Amino acid sequence: MAELLPQRHPSRAGYLGTTVILAGLAMVGPFSINTYLPSFGEMAVVLGTDRTALQQTVSIYFASFAFMALWHGSISDSLGRRRVVLVGLAVYALASLGCALATRVEQLWVLRAFQGFSAGAGIVIGRAVVRDLHEGPLAQRMMSHVVMMFGLAPAIAPLVGGWLQAAFGWRSVFIFLCLLALSLFVAVAVRLPETLPPEKRQPFNFSALARGYAGVFGSLPFMTWAMAYACMFGGFFVYVLSAPVFLMQHLGLGETDFLWLFGPATGGLMLGSALAGRVAQRWSLPTTLKCAFLIMGCAMCYDIVVCFIAPAGVTWYVIHIFVFNLGMSLAIPTLTVRGLDCVPERRGMASSVQLFVQTAFNALIAAVLAPLLWGSLLSLALGAAGLCLCAGLGVLLAARLSK
Repeated sequence: MAELLPQRHPSRAGYLGTTVILAGLAMVGPFSINTYLPSFGEMAVVLGTDRTALQQTVSIYFASFAFMALWHGSISDSLGRRRVVLVGLAVYALASLGCALATRVEQLWVLRAFQGFSAGAGIVIGRAVVRDLHEGPLAQRMMSHVVMMFGLAPAIAPLVGGWLQAAFGWRSVFIFLCLLALSLFVAVAVRLPETLPPEKRQPFNFSALARGYAGVFGSLPFMTWAMAYACMFGGFFVYVLSAPVFLMQHLGLGETDFLWLFGPATGGLMLGSALAGRVAQRWSLPTTLKCAFLIMGCAMCYDIVVCFIAPAGVTWYVIHIFVFNLGMSLAIPTLTVRGLDCVPERRGMASSVQLFVQTAFNALIAAVLAPLLWGSLLSLALGAAGLCLCAGLGVLLAARLSK
């Protein structure tokens, strides 16, 4: 298929088609993590291993995902967006098929690494594609719609995985992931235009890459936006990482009750993204961010008050997840676009660094912060509020530096 030039004013069908494809590419990551978790029990028996060894398949995936996140965007800055996405999807599909055929956990370790290396191509390059195609409110609107559809993935993935596990066994989960990648491969090949013309591509050599990464990491406004995003997301993600303790130990729920966390989280994410899309052309970027952080601040204050009052009933302790995610998803498109605008000549590389910063910060939360905070409901609430406060201060500093 011939490569197409960017469409600045696409038809409604073209806009929707591109948005759905980009959302599907972003969903590959959450599906890679959450879909096969319900299968750990059977996998341990069939592969003759234990849950600790299987847990390493998650860690290996995260490590390879974070490492390659630094490179997908810069490679696409040189070779074009579509080509890199297609190669990533092909590698992911083959790795998923290999996982379905694995007979030892050591094989899964290697194959999960290849899944991690390739899964991030879609979400990294998708951000750059949005910014290639549109500017200002249109870019913010498309980004919000992508986030809205992407928000379904964390809630859907465990349900799909559980159903496949019950009906067909653990290997069917990886076959599903293979088919998902292949369907996205076809969609990208047929419908997604090439958005980076040859004349705007960067040379792919060591000196050019070194200068590019030095410029991106050395851009104080860009890095401040990226860290603000990471801290903001951390205010929610600390609850995800603490979910077993938060839900089962503190709230007394069972192993099948995780929807109490992911249900409100998904609802807030989708509603906030829908709101972001509607106000993109009506509100200024500063107004959007002010409203978003006001909503998140109210959610955190409510959470702290509830922890002090300690009422009976689970609902009291998860309402803030819905409200916080509403504000967070309202802010995500603006934070992403403002960051990418700091380095317009290296949007692909900048998108890679954005995701790398977020993933690395999530790893820090998982290894250090979450275990320190999950001792009580109040410590979790205060920790999440502290991360939200850091994000707000970061936004104020980033806005000042970007003037």
